Amino acid sequence: MALSDELAALDAATHERLTTRGFRRERLLEWAATMGSGKDERNRLKGRVVAPAASDIVDAPLPGTPGYEHFRELGVAALREGKVALCVLAGGMATRMGGVVKALVEAIPGHTFLELRLGEQRALEKLAGRKVPLWLMTSEATRGPIEAALGARRDGVDIAVFEQCVAPRLTPEGGVFREDDGGCSVYATGHGDLPEALRESGLLRRFLADRGSGYVWMTNLDNLGATVDPAMLGWMIEKRAQLMVEVVDKVGTDRGGVPVLWDGRRIIAEEFRLPLDVDANAIRVFNTNTFLCDASRLENLSFDFTFVEVEKQVQGRKAVQFERLLGEITVAIEPVFMRVPREGVASRFLPVKDNDELARRRPEIEAIARARGMLP
Repeated sequence: MALSDELAALDAATHERLTTRGFRRERLLEWAATMGSGKDERNRLKGRVVAPAASDIVDAPLPGTPGYEHFRELGVAALREGKVALCVLAGGMATRMGGVVKALVEAIPGHTFLELRLGEQRALEKLAGRKVPLWLMTSEATRGPIEAALGARRDGVDIAVFEQCVAPRLTPEGGVFREDDGGCSVYATGHGDLPEALRESGLLRRFLADRGSGYVWMTNLDNLGATVDPAMLGWMIEKRAQLMVEVVDKVGTDRGGVPVLWDGRRIIAEEFRLPLDVDANAIRVFNTNTFLCDASRLENLSFDFTFVEVEKQVQGRKAVQFERLLGEITVAIEPVFMRVPREGVASRFLPVKDNDELARRRPEIEAIARARGMLP
């Protein structure tokens, strides 16, 4: 049976589940049509890709460096004017920490990741004299538990939840992948959903209608080092930059998205998207998946993200899913690459992917949470 016919034959409940979460049938058919033509080659960038020059990367303003106090004053003023929202990526399918929603895992004893982000919001309110909106991009797997944990604090404005997109997984042959119970296997289509999902939520539109202009800080839930920083915000305002990407120096065999020049343009590219003649190991900084973006540019973004083909093991069988990555926003909006610290209480890079990494990082997380006023 053709994929289009399989999709048409899905039951009404599955149709509703998909369409209410941004699924577009035509988009999946377009992706599926490219299967079998060489996933690795298709995922790779075409054109000239080279490592960035030293001048393409700027250092974050830190205490004691030239201009720091000036930039911080600009940033604090913008916070007091309500010009900043914090958008946290809290989606996915809740699989990496034993099926528990990461937001509700204790990052340090007695305090979950979600509670520490709420603590950051309280600290910012104390600094700015007003609430800094906290928006959480969830998935169908994480939304319910996160909303329950927020309770009455979720007012849809200063604390709000919206949901990322989904799509059906496919078999390697290009049909609908069905799970052991016969149901269509559905997945979240990646953190690159954020611009589309945020726009559909209406949160950013209302924010701009109220403030006129502003900035959105986007970061992973688990990276508690990536907090709103007034000096970095002030630098962004002073330089009239539209998009800032935080990068850190690599340590050992670190891997991830890297800054490159693609046909002369600065972008972030995942290693598996680099041409084979580009050595990612020679690029000694990488993307932390933290971005500060002009709110108007984000709301009015008109850009077709690349959905890369990824193979997954689902219930012991091979499945194919197409995902988009937030770093590709740099293709649409010219970025500044800003190098940030990854050591000590100034660190802005504390990723936690699983329970073992959390156990190792807890002392760092607690030190940073205390230093930045995230604890009661």
